[in-house]
Amino acid sequence: MRVIHEFYPVYDKNSRVLILGSLPSVKSREQCFYYGHPQNRFWKILAKICNSPIPQSINDKKILCLENHIALWDVIESCDITGSSDSSIRDVRINNLGIIFNECDLRAVFLNGNTAYRLFMNSGYKDFSPVFKLPSTSPANAAWKFDRLFDEWSLIKHYLSISEKNSE
Repeated sequence: MRVIHEFYPVYDKNSRVLILGSLPSVKSREQCFYYGHPQNRFWKILAKICNSPIPQSINDKKILCLENHIALWDVIESCDITGSSDSSIRDVRINNLGIIFNECDLRAVFLNGNTAYRLFMNSGYKDFSPVFKLPSTSPANAAWKFDRLFDEWSLIKHYLSISEKNSE
């Protein structure tokens, strides 16, 4: 089934860190926002990284990202996919990531999972540095327990603190 990414990236001119997933899951597409599956650990991890409460509404999720200088989007604009399975992704069209790269002074890019990383590295932005592949927060990545995921994702804190120091 052909799926088209139908919601906007979250970013503003103050965004310093970009987090990219592959493509929204079925649950996320139903909610029209990122990481909408209730078992996805993304919002819990991001909230802990930012020392904030776990956001519940879409607006609260946007505020969490923007107040912490985080841009959020996905690598894929459209593709053929079965359900939410990254392994079934075919015939990929990449999002115009230049929208964010050209408007933000990014310090780092973080890819949520192997598929996002592989596709990003085949995009026109692969020469941006630094780029980090992080383990997927998806419930399908059950081998990674929350604490282990949080430890890996905590690398983001370093780039957020650089942003805070540079904006003073």
